[in-house]
Amino acid sequence: MKKFFAILLVTMLASSLSACNTVKGFGKDVERGGEKVQDTSDAARTGGSTGGSK
Repeated sequence: MKKFFAILLVTMLASSLSACNTVKGFGKDVERGGEKVQDTSDAARTGGSTGGSK
């Protein structure tokens, strides 16, 4: 059973990395996601809108 989950995890990881084409691209995607979360958090704290960009 552990082997099955290990293979499943590796397959899922490989799929997610191939979707970004490169590890560098994956890092950029994660960074953008983090920026959006931070923008939303900042807007919630100040009562502003999340529609703007940096």
